[in-house]
Amino acid sequence: MGRPTTSTPLPGDTKVLSIGLHPSALDYSRMPDGVDEAVFTARIDAANAALREAGFAAVPCLIDTSPDRAEATVRKQLQEHAFGLAMIGGGVRMLPENTLLFERLVNVLTEAAPGIRLCFNTTPEDTFEALRRWIEA
Repeated sequence: MGRPTTSTPLPGDTKVLSIGLHPSALDYSRMPDGVDEAVFTARIDAANAALREAGFAAVPCLIDTSPDRAEATVRKQLQEHAFGLAMIGGGVRMLPENTLLFERLVNVLTEAAPGIRLCFNTTPEDTFEALRRWIEA
């Protein structure tokens, strides 16, 4: 998938807040066979390593499913760093029970970091492509 044509790409050194559910927050009974907390943690770790190796300035931000606790975690990151892009993971967006969580995150990000851009992945493995759509090579 190519870069969207409706927006100017961000510079290559843009700091990215990579938000996703903490592996302990997931219900693994709903996951495909063979996916448990250890497997998912390894997938997240591998994706974060690939982002570092590719030169992305990505800061991982693992959150709870509680909108209040997640908001506090994200606000803390936003106070510590200036981010140009936030990636919100598929577990936050694609599970119906996390709709309120997703709304809170979008609103916190746009309120606390005006001008921040948003991108979305579907799995840890496609985070690289999500960031690449918005950040110059």
